[in-house]
Amino acid sequence: MTRALSTPPTVAPGSLVDSPQPLLPAAGGLLLRPWKRVDAPIFLAAYQDEELRRWHTRRPVTEAQVLEWFDTYHQDWKRERGGHWAITRDGREVLGRIALRGLDFDDGVAGAAYWVLPAARVAGVATRALTALTAWALDEIGFHRLELDHSTRNTASCRVAIKSGYLLEGTKRSAAVHDDGRHDMHLHARVRDV
Repeated sequence: MTRALSTPPTVAPGSLVDSPQPLLPAAGGLLLRPWKRVDAPIFLAAYQDEELRRWHTRRPVTEAQVLEWFDTYHQDWKRERGGHWAITRDGREVLGRIALRGLDFDDGVAGAAYWVLPAARVAGVATRALTALTAWALDEIGFHRLELDHSTRNTASCRVAIKSGYLLEGTKRSAAVHDDGRHDMHLHARVRDV
């Protein structure tokens, strides 16, 4: 359904589709880059990690399925629905995943999501990646508000959000299903300085 707005969109439609998905440098030699087909084995292996599986119920089971996800990620960019990046060391070694999804250009709101491989945990990788993605989305693209949520039991993700300037706004009760049942979810947000 098309709706008539009484206000202009916060982010102009077509802002992303007219250019390729960018490479986003982050502190400490990190580079966020689009996923490549050669990344499929490491992406699939990430979902074998028990800690990652604890927080993610949507999991690929074959490399072919990962490649389908990558195709969807590329289509999300072309359709201005989201952006999905590999968190890498200098563009080569994959350390994790970060995404901007649920893009609402009218209100200027989007959601951030991330995970990192076990070897990259507790090294600030997720925080540096989220900080870089946030700066790009708010300052360069013009989104007004970025949100992220995580299980209230996921203290590591909570620390990343807070260190990246995402304020804890509240708890969404019984908002997500995990393998061990329903979880309350913390809602964090970062708002562009105006």
